[in-house]
Amino acid sequence: MECPVCEKGKLEKKKVDYIFLGKNIGKFEAEICNKCNEQIFNEQTSRQISSKIKELGLWGLGARTKVSKTGNSLTITVTKKIADFLKLKKGEEVTIYPEDEKKLVVLIS
Repeated sequence: MECPVCEKGKLEKKKVDYIFLGKNIGKFEAEICNKCNEQIFNEQTSRQISSKIKELGLWGLGARTKVSKTGNSLTITVTKKIADFLKLKKGEEVTIYPEDEKKLVVLIS
């Protein structure tokens, strides 16, 4: 079958590692393009992946928050769920830098 993404490669069935938020969720069957390496999962496999992500407590880690002001600085609140996932503790030092005009990177020391 032809790849629907690049329209040049052929799809081959393989088991692949599924990485979500930097964690290996497990091996799942996918169709892989031999040209662009696009991974396509069927509906049943997608449900299995979602179930595993929810089971591991990784589902819904994204959050919206507002920028606040403390003194002359701006602050951003990290939700408890994200802090727990990252194992962040009060007083821990982090490094932040802008990756571009729309992305802020936080590195945990």
